[in-house]
Amino acid sequence: MRSISPAGSICREMAGAMATGVSPANREIAAGTAAFTIREMSTTLEAVRPIELSEIREARNRIAKTIVRTPLIRLQPGPDQPDIRLKLENLQPINAYKLRGAANAVAMLPESERERGVWTISAGNAGQGVAYAAKQAGVPCSVVVIETAPQSKIERMRALGAKLIPVPYDVAWKALEERSFPGAEGTFIHPFDDHNFITGHATMGLEILEDVPEIAAVIASIGGGGLITGVASAIKALKPEVKVFGVEPETAAPAALSFEKGSPQVFKHWTASFVDGAGGQSMFPRMWERMKPVVDDYIVVSLDETKRAMRLMAEKARVISEGAGALPVAAALTGKAGEGPIVAIVSSGNIDLKKFCELIAQ
Repeated sequence: MRSISPAGSICREMAGAMATGVSPANREIAAGTAAFTIREMSTTLEAVRPIELSEIREARNRIAKTIVRTPLIRLQPGPDQPDIRLKLENLQPINAYKLRGAANAVAMLPESERERGVWTISAGNAGQGVAYAAKQAGVPCSVVVIETAPQSKIERMRALGAKLIPVPYDVAWKALEERSFPGAEGTFIHPFDDHNFITGHATMGLEILEDVPEIAAVIASIGGGGLITGVASAIKALKPEVKVFGVEPETAAPAALSFEKGSPQVFKHWTASFVDGAGGQSMFPRMWERMKPVVDDYIVVSLDETKRAMRLMAEKARVISEGAGALPVAAALTGKAGEGPIVAIVSSGNIDLKKFCELIAQ
């Protein structure tokens, strides 16, 4: 994606301008074959603050009729392996956990903002979540979607009534930083750096503690950091001795690098892979601020380990997981999170079946 030089140069200007909160005005960017104009915009963001247990409990009630309380089952990986339990968020109506955050964020919009509609940026799962929640609430929705997203995710978003705006990965990632994109109208719902969105994800933590009170550790994939921040906030509030681990693929591991360096980092050797729902190009400073107090450690796994985890879940539990959803199982099998009980969050199962079969056959 770095080969798109016109977008890359202006994106660097956009990142520099973020210090003042103002985007470069009237700049044209070549994004593939399309050109668009970045409009001058000033953004005032809510200060990062801890997610309170009372907020999580309120969110649980708020989204109860939209989401599924997903099952938590035992995985039988074989002798001398950790005790692994699977939190099956791939069974949500959109087959991904993102519905929790989207449902909470949309439900909390004032009426004036609902009328204007909502938009988000996504590789597929957040887009489906916002589109589903918006449709349920009768709110128009647009999604700036990464053009390499799996066709199954694109079709699902379109079927949910979302207006799709495809862009290259680099352009989408910078639009996340800017919180602005030409042609996308309404209230922007950030797919991870949004307090209400993260609070929705935190409801999963309450369910995990209820179903596995003896839990020793939980592992969650990291893309932007919203999932792990939410789940960890709930778990640390109620049972602080439980260890919380984040996991990333070796091709995209800015959180692990940031943990090692002690500050938010850019992952310079980012490479696209089948793990399209996790692993970013950089660690957003605001998300680093959210994650630091509640995440204990980070694990990096190989793509081969991820494929093996996908196959293991299919063979042993008849679970279909996309790459991002299999990362926690791959991490648990390394032994770095201890002997368990470990809850591995199967965050999503949105993968083309042909691609799934190809990956697990390798």
